[in-house]
Amino acid sequence: MGRPVPRALLLAAAAALLAAAGAVTRLRVSANFECRASADSTLSRPHCRRAARAGPPLEPPALVLSTALLCRRPQPCQPCLRVRLALPAAGLGGVRGLQLDFLELDSNRAGWLQVWRRRGARGGVPWRVRFDCFPAQSGRRVLVSLRTIPDRGLALSRSHLVATEPPGPVFTHAWVPEARAIEVSVPRGPALMVRLCHQLALECEELPRPFHQQVLVPGGRCVLLPYEFLVPCLCIEASYPHRDSLRSKRCPFQEQPAAYGPELWSSVRFHDYSASSKDQMAMGLSGRCPLRPHAALCWREAAAGAAPCHDIPNSTASEEEQAYVLDKVDVHPQLCFRFSYGNSSHVECPHRPETAWEVSLSAQGLRLRLRLASSVPAAFSAALCQPHGGQCQPQGPVYTVTRAEGSTAGELALLLPPAPVLGGCVLVWRSDVRFARKRLLCPDVSRRRFGLPALALALVLAVAVLLRSRCSAGRPAAGAGGRRPVLLVYSPDSEAHAGLARALAELLRAALGCDVRLDLWESGGVGRLGGLPWLYAQRARVGRERGTVLLLWSRGSARLWRGAGAPGAAHDVFGAAMACLRGELGAAGGAGRPGGWVLAYFSRLCGPRDVPRPLRPLPTYRLPRELPRLLGALRGPRRAPRCLRARGLLRRLLEAGGGKGAGEEPPPGRPGFGPAAGT
Repeated sequence: MGRPVPRALLLAAAAALLAAAGAVTRLRVSANFECRASADSTLSRPHCRRAARAGPPLEPPALVLSTALLCRRPQPCQPCLRVRLALPAAGLGGVRGLQLDFLELDSNRAGWLQVWRRRGARGGVPWRVRFDCFPAQSGRRVLVSLRTIPDRGLALSRSHLVATEPPGPVFTHAWVPEARAIEVSVPRGPALMVRLCHQLALECEELPRPFHQQVLVPGGRCVLLPYEFLVPCLCIEASYPHRDSLRSKRCPFQEQPAAYGPELWSSVRFHDYSASSKDQMAMGLSGRCPLRPHAALCWREAAAGAAPCHDIPNSTASEEEQAYVLDKVDVHPQLCFRFSYGNSSHVECPHRPETAWEVSLSAQGLRLRLRLASSVPAAFSAALCQPHGGQCQPQGPVYTVTRAEGSTAGELALLLPPAPVLGGCVLVWRSDVRFARKRLLCPDVSRRRFGLPALALALVLAVAVLLRSRCSAGRPAAGAGGRRPVLLVYSPDSEAHAGLARALAELLRAALGCDVRLDLWESGGVGRLGGLPWLYAQRARVGRERGTVLLLWSRGSARLWRGAGAPGAAHDVFGAAMACLRGELGAAGGAGRPGGWVLAYFSRLCGPRDVPRPLRPLPTYRLPRELPRLLGALRGPRRAPRCLRARGLLRRLLEAGGGKGAGEEPPPGRPGFGPAAGT
C-alpha cells in the first residue's frame, strides 16, 4: 500500500492544493431533497442542505470518489475524500436514509455518515448526494461502502487512493491599465483554461457578462482578459482542460493601492432603507467583493456631490450582513454615511430628497416667529446666534416646542425675542434625536420690502431703550397727566405691514413712554365691540386727553382710501378710521385741517404722491429720516433738558442710517443680509 508521505511534504502539498483550488472549509452534505445528517465522532456532525444540483449529473446507481482539500482553521489543510452518489428511485420504496462507511487502509481508521430524508420530502425521485469530505492521509487508500436504511439489498463499494496532487498549472500575468485588462501568458507545454473571477468567501465567482470569459490558451501563447472594475478580490484562475483538474489561482490586487480607489466604490450598489418616520439611517451594500467597510455619519455642506462632508463624532453605524443601521437620526439628504475601507472612503447620502420637517422664519414686530411643519412627533429647539467666521454659535437661552405622540399633524409656532445684534440669525434643530442637522435661518432684508424698515426700527428701539434709562429723570412717572395717548392706525396690507406697525408702536412706547393704542394689542376689545365702535371710542379718548391719531400710510392705504365707503367688516379698524377721518374733514370744511391727526410713511413703501389730496394738509412725516420730528410732534411742547443731547444723538444716528446708499454690500460672513436701505 506504500509508505506514508513525510509530514513536511504533506504540508507543502496541502499548501499547494490550497493555492490551486477552492478548499473545503467545513464538513457538509448537499442533496436534491430536504435532508439532515449525522456522523460518528471522527467526522462530527456535518451540515446538510438542499441544493439544486449536487455536482455534474451521474447515471444511477453510481458512487464516485475524488480527492479534495479540507482547510478548517486553525488546523492546517489536509487532503480529504469527496463522495458523490446517485441512486434510482425504483426499488427504494420505504427507504428513509443512506449510510456511508469509510475505512482508511493501513491505519484502519474508520468512520460513518448517515443522510436522512426529512419527513414530508417528496419521494419517487432519484437520490443525489454529495459529501465534502472524509479526512485522509496522502498516499493512503480509502474504502467506501454504501447501504440503505432500512436495508433494501442495494450495496455499492469503491476505493480511492488519496495521492499527493502534482503542482497546479503554471502561468504568468501582467496588468495592462490602459486597456483595462490583464494579460495571461502560458509557458510552453500543455494548454490551460484561464479566466478572471472575483474571490468570495468559498469560491471564485465569474465576472458578469460581457466580461466573463473562459479561454483555452495553447502553451507558449498569451491572452488579454478585460475586467469590469479593478477591485481587491479580482483574481486569475487557470486549470487544465480535463474534468476535476487542479487549479491555480492568484489574486494580485489585494495589496495594490490602485484597487482601493474610486473603482472599488463604483463596483458597490448602495440600497437606501432610511426612514424619517423611524428616525433611522439604514443602508445595505452589494458588490463584487465581500467588503465590510466602516460607516459613520458626516454632514455634506451642499447637495452637490463634490461638496465636502464633515465627520460627526461618535456616530458609527452597526453592521450585520453588509447592512448598516444607525438610530436616533434626523434623516436629511445632506446627512450621509461615510464608508471607509483600506485607504479609501466613499460618501453615500439618502436617496430620497424629502425631510420629515420644514421651518420658516418671519418677523412679528421686533420678534422672530418660527413656523414648523412636522410629519412625525418630534421636539424642536431654537437659539439666537451671531454669524462669525463661517460659524454661528448659539447664544443665550434655548427655546423648545414639541409635537407630542398621537397629536395630529400641523404647524407649530415658536416666538423668539429680537436678535440682540443686527445681523443675528436663528439656529433650529430637532432635540429629541442624537444626530440632527442645525438649520441656520437669517432674516433676508434684501428680498423683503418690510425687512429693512423693521431692522431700522429695531436699531432705533435698542438706542431708545438706552436713552430712556438716561432720560427718566426728565419724564413724568407712569400714569401722570403728561402721558399723551397715541392711536396708531394702519392698513391691513399684509402680515409684514402689521409687524411694521407693531414695531413702530413698541418704539413709541419705549422711547416716549406713550400710551399707544393698537388694535393688535387689544384684539379682545376689538372682537367684543367691533371695529367701528372700538375705533370711535379710542378716537374720543384721544381727543379728550389731547392725544394724536397716527396714520401709518402705504400704497395699500391709498387703494383702500379710494375705495372706502362704510367699513367693510365688523373688525375693519382701518375702514372705520377712514370713515371717521372723512367725517372730521367734512366737518372742518374750508376752515382748515382736523386736529389731532398726523400721517407718517416709510419712504421705501410709498411716496408723497401716494397720499390723497384731502389728507395732504395733515402733518406728514417721511420715515425713517423724519422720525425725530415725529417723536417731537407726538411728545408735545414739553421738554426734558437732560435729554437734549441724547435726542440729538438719536437724530444723527437715524440720518446717518437713512442717508447711506442702497449700494452698500453686506459684511463678509453674514449670510442672508442684502444692501442697506435708502431713505
